[in-house]
Amino acid sequence: MPHPRRHFVQALAAGAAAAALPSAQASRPAALYAKRLQPGDTIGLVSPANATYEREPVQIAIEALQALGFKVKPGAHLRARYGQFAGTDAQRAADLNAMFADDEVAGIMALTGGSGCNRIVDKLDYALIRRKPKFFGGFSDLTCLLNAIQQQTGLVTFHGPVAASEWNPFSVAHFKALVMEGQAMLLRNPQGERGEHLVQTQDRTTTLRGGRARGRLLGGNLAVLSSLAGSAYFPDFRGAILFLEEINEYIYRVDRMLSTLRLAGALGGLAGVVLGKFTRCEPGDGYGTLTLDEVFDDYFLPLQVPVYRGAMIGHIKRKFTVPVGLEAEIDADAGTLQLLRPAVG
Repeated sequence: MPHPRRHFVQALAAGAAAAALPSAQASRPAALYAKRLQPGDTIGLVSPANATYEREPVQIAIEALQALGFKVKPGAHLRARYGQFAGTDAQRAADLNAMFADDEVAGIMALTGGSGCNRIVDKLDYALIRRKPKFFGGFSDLTCLLNAIQQQTGLVTFHGPVAASEWNPFSVAHFKALVMEGQAMLLRNPQGERGEHLVQTQDRTTTLRGGRARGRLLGGNLAVLSSLAGSAYFPDFRGAILFLEEINEYIYRVDRMLSTLRLAGALGGLAGVVLGKFTRCEPGDGYGTLTLDEVFDDYFLPLQVPVYRGAMIGHIKRKFTVPVGLEAEIDADAGTLQLLRPAVG
């Protein structure tokens, strides 16, 4: 006859396992879509991460948004500094909440990335954001807030240029098409750009495992995304298409961060994977290391889902604007993402 203590321990373990996976039980918020931005709209310019130490980069960012046709409303603490951050945690969170509350503001953009968004992610007014959904965009450290807002409210956010990015024709065209024109775009790297070479050598895509699949786009910077694991702001990746990018990380750290995602249960239920640019992610000094090819093969091939590498996502000059939380179809053989509906209303 089984010992009563064994039944108790088994029941306790089952309860603990269920408690450890709240996202698997929680209902997903209904999708929310910001209104498309139009020329003449006011963009709230905030800096939830790093300070900008010189005046000119701020002015150039403002002029770039004006050149896109927008009016610009700087956050109250846009030029503040607390250590490396653009103001205290309370100040940076207050600027973001104020922009969502301000009916004059049609959309919100981060001035720059850096670090510090994790420090304010629990200080945002998510009920306010649900009531007043607006365009919110950025990349790098903004990965934290983009995914947290999507997870908490259902609002589709935008992984794309920050205001201080290089607004080249490629980035401008993709931003306008998604955010201002409401196109359900095909996101595909430039084709046939050979320069002086016989074949295209830059911005190629590589198929790790072919096939097509559909799911919500979730992801961003790998280091920032993995730092959310175990929190209420970590996305529910079931059925999602995960996209990732990184910069200036040793390969062993990339490996460790992917291990964090795997151990947190983020990889097991994916529909597909898109790997963007892993810029200057190198072995470093000391003993030999796995290559990025080997690391990606180890983590993603066993998933038996479509995977491709090289998408124009990341710390690069020309970049896609990727709607976080929007349904899309991955074609890993073609190296494309087809958005299945407009990302804005």
